[in-house]
Amino acid sequence: MTAPYDPQEREKVVAKLPSDLRRELKVRAAELTTDIQDAVTDGVTAWLTLDEHATVDTSGGTSFATYLPAGLYKQLKQASKTRKVSYNQGVAQAIRHWLATHPSPRPAPPRTTGARRIVFGNQKGGVGKTSVSAGVAQALAETGKRTLLVDFDPQGHLTKQLGYEQHAIKAPSLAKAMLGENEKPLHDLLVPIKGGDFEDRLWLLPSCRDAFLLDAKLATTRAVRVKETALERVLDDVEQDFDYILIDCPPSLGYAMDTALYYGRTREGEQPGLSGVVVPVQAEDTSGDAFDMLTEQLDDLTDDLKVDITILGFVVNLYDARNGFIATSSLAEWEGMDEPVFGIVPELKEQREAVRMKTPLLAYSPDCEQANVMRSIARRING
Repeated sequence: MTAPYDPQEREKVVAKLPSDLRRELKVRAAELTTDIQDAVTDGVTAWLTLDEHATVDTSGGTSFATYLPAGLYKQLKQASKTRKVSYNQGVAQAIRHWLATHPSPRPAPPRTTGARRIVFGNQKGGVGKTSVSAGVAQALAETGKRTLLVDFDPQGHLTKQLGYEQHAIKAPSLAKAMLGENEKPLHDLLVPIKGGDFEDRLWLLPSCRDAFLLDAKLATTRAVRVKETALERVLDDVEQDFDYILIDCPPSLGYAMDTALYYGRTREGEQPGLSGVVVPVQAEDTSGDAFDMLTEQLDDLTDDLKVDITILGFVVNLYDARNGFIATSSLAEWEGMDEPVFGIVPELKEQREAVRMKTPLLAYSPDCEQANVMRSIARRING
């Protein structure tokens, strides 16, 4: 039977939906590893065949956008008119029907090794570690995962881009806690990241102004294994409160980076591939050179400490095919690596605008192409 629309040709559709329905859709789609546009397409297709249509409370609705096949979109508008319901009500009923017919899978078994730990690292600066780690954290939190985003870069770009202040030099901080100089519980240093469908499930551990001293102080520490375990010992206090802890690392190969890589290792009793390193890169040669240095550091660390640290995959950031052969051939090389490419983030204005506005991307422009790539990366990580 031929479909009455072409699934390859889609057009953007916008409706106003209540936040709880939008959030439930995003969580369920993530649980079932389904694109939101495919879930809505299935829901609308089924809704058109239903005889009974339970009313959905759409009061307080805010903008929700997705892409539907052009022919299906036309049918949805016509059916809503025929059934004497608003277009927003038709979309809401279709989504509610999809949710009812696609139940949540069984809950995952209880964790035995704390939160899943994802380290975003690359020795080269400017590749987008901050924007990628922040976007993926927001996307994970959208799906209902309790997520902590750690600004581990002394420059504090992540903290500033999200509209927060770095901890002052004399104030309690992550760095001081790692050096045993903190009297304040780590919980007290966390701040909630507001906005979007991730609110109430996303937290930030801000950077501190004196974190650049961390490498030097760790280098002079004489205690055995303190250099590698310093970050883990501190974050252990909050691990059970989160499903994911994401580390935005500095562009460095020093002792601080060692602590982050060690933190992302596969722990005893943990299934391989749940925690590890995600490497943001760009489609150009210097990212490859930096990755070579990172792998050398990983090899040294795993050999010295007899641990397993997995490179989970790459994210090719700020990609623009208009750069021609340099970009396309470099992308082909990344896609030919043993580790997968989790996503290709296009060079678009929305991320820069969000940074300028000091607002999370998925709150500033939740339906832009970059935001949807972040959600795709989060699905790959979440498995």
